[in-house]
Amino acid sequence: MLDFLTEIFDFCETLIEVVPDLKKRSAGKGIKKEYDRENTRPVLKCSICNGEQVAGFKDIHTGKFEEVMLIRGEKDLKEFMEAYGVDTVSKEY
Repeated sequence: MLDFLTEIFDFCETLIEVVPDLKKRSAGKGIKKEYDRENTRPVLKCSICNGEQVAGFKDIHTGKFEEVMLIRGEKDLKEFMEAYGVDTVSKEY
């Protein structure tokens, strides 16, 4: 019985160490994402009515916009730019 409890305790200690690391990975931090750099460009679509902003990529040939994430503030925009390795994002209204 004591061996069983020791194994459970060891398992719990491992979870305590691993779970915060998994949360960081699931949040997308440190993970570089790719996009088609030849056929799309990063765009921030901004609503003139309500101020909503959506980051994504616009196909330079068709004009089709693919939404990636809602931008609620500077923190979200910075996260988007870092995740995709983007230096500048053009705004479209």
